[in-house]
Amino acid sequence: MPRAVAIEGDSVPDPNMSDDPKRPILMLLTSHWVSMLGVALVTTAGFSWLFALPTQLRGHTSNPYIGIVVFILIPIVLVAGLILIAFGMFLARRRLERMEKELAVLPNRQTYVRRIVIFFAVTTAANIVIGTQGTYRAVEHMETAQFCGQSCHVMKPEFSAHQNSPHANVLCVDCHVAPGATGWLESKMAGSQQFIDVVFNRFHRPIESAMETNRLVPSRLTCEQCHWPQKFDSIKLRVIFHFQDDAANTQTQTVLTMLTGGGDLGGIHGKHLGAGVEIHYAAADAKRQTIPWVEYRNQNTGETRAFLADGSTAQSVASLPHHQMECVDCHNRPTHTFELPERAVDEAMGLGRISPTLPYVKKKAIELLKANYASNEEAGRSIPAKLAGFYRGSYPAVSSQRSSEIAHAAAEIAAIYNRNVFPDLKVTWGTYPNNLGHTDFPGCFRCHDGSHSTSDKKATITQDCNTCHEPLAVEEASPGVLKTIGLADRIASLQKQ
Repeated sequence: MPRAVAIEGDSVPDPNMSDDPKRPILMLLTSHWVSMLGVALVTTAGFSWLFALPTQLRGHTSNPYIGIVVFILIPIVLVAGLILIAFGMFLARRRLERMEKELAVLPNRQTYVRRIVIFFAVTTAANIVIGTQGTYRAVEHMETAQFCGQSCHVMKPEFSAHQNSPHANVLCVDCHVAPGATGWLESKMAGSQQFIDVVFNRFHRPIESAMETNRLVPSRLTCEQCHWPQKFDSIKLRVIFHFQDDAANTQTQTVLTMLTGGGDLGGIHGKHLGAGVEIHYAAADAKRQTIPWVEYRNQNTGETRAFLADGSTAQSVASLPHHQMECVDCHNRPTHTFELPERAVDEAMGLGRISPTLPYVKKKAIELLKANYASNEEAGRSIPAKLAGFYRGSYPAVSSQRSSEIAHAAAEIAAIYNRNVFPDLKVTWGTYPNNLGHTDFPGCFRCHDGSHSTSDKKATITQDCNTCHEPLAVEEASPGVLKTIGLADRIASLQKQ
């Protein structure tokens, strides 16, 4: 016998419903707009995932925004659709239960229940496979430098500097996320806040460093996982190039042996981070460029000495933030190093990336780098055009005979600008101080300035140059030491390439 179906309070016969066990499943899926919306979302997510499958099989995505879509947005849509389907079917089931009170008992109820169970088991298994795969790839993708540096344009300066560093193949999370679940959770909470700040345009320009915002992961959990203190035991040779801004780009070189030390060698690392040594300091600013108080402790000898800068008192530094010295207090830009124009051009010329035999190339490069450009794109266009125009107008023979060298030099100058200056984010030359050394920024001289002394004035933090390095040649045109160790010819060949 046909049964009656309740529609808006009335009961009418439904001749198609009596013996079709599939009908109740379709009714549950289609009887409420919420479940229909869920079906639409799941279908959309499923087809989108299938279209993106070739990209996933290649193991990477070339565009960070594709990664966000594939590994984050599609899984979110899929899960949202599944939740809506379940909720919509629950609402539809309640509606059907009200209808059943006016109808006869459904036939083949066991078949109906069995098919519902099988349907949910199969679809749940399939969705678990898709969802877990998407979740795993999402987490993996969010740990890449590509995601951290390119998905959000405000991180472009840090990403550009990272690409030009010795740690370019090190994942961002290896240094910026503390090990363990707590570190992961803290990083995600901080990342969520940063995302909100970007969405509502509340982020700081320029982007503040982790040191300034006190989000710095301790060096013992990051740096020292590879560079552990027991292995700080070396003396390094450093060659510093310098070119004058005359027509010949007159070259001089400074050669230093850096007493890096560590272990039994003492040196820089041994004095600051040796066994039993602890150094504490107070900083008067967020960037830690002004340090009025330093305390040296040696647990092995029991020695403790406190040093105050001239003009400071114990009372004035008591309220300042205190820190224990670690790797990043000197190596504060180990991966995100920003250059200054003179030093960047000198290095590029010294290594042959800019030909030092092009007349006035040093002077012109500095002029172009210090000029104002509205954007990085404008700099990328203007710098090559202006350098080529300079040689066409002032040195036509050089322009025609050495056009490829000029073009190569222009590309290098533009690259220097575009990895150090970002007008839209207010990052310019010197925005981020580098504490390694003391030539470009205070660096070592924040403490080793000759003005930090004990209260009785019997001891002062030394400013002796030979404490950290031994000069083998200072601003010499052709240092003999480089010939002795066989580097002079190699450097000359680099500059001729």
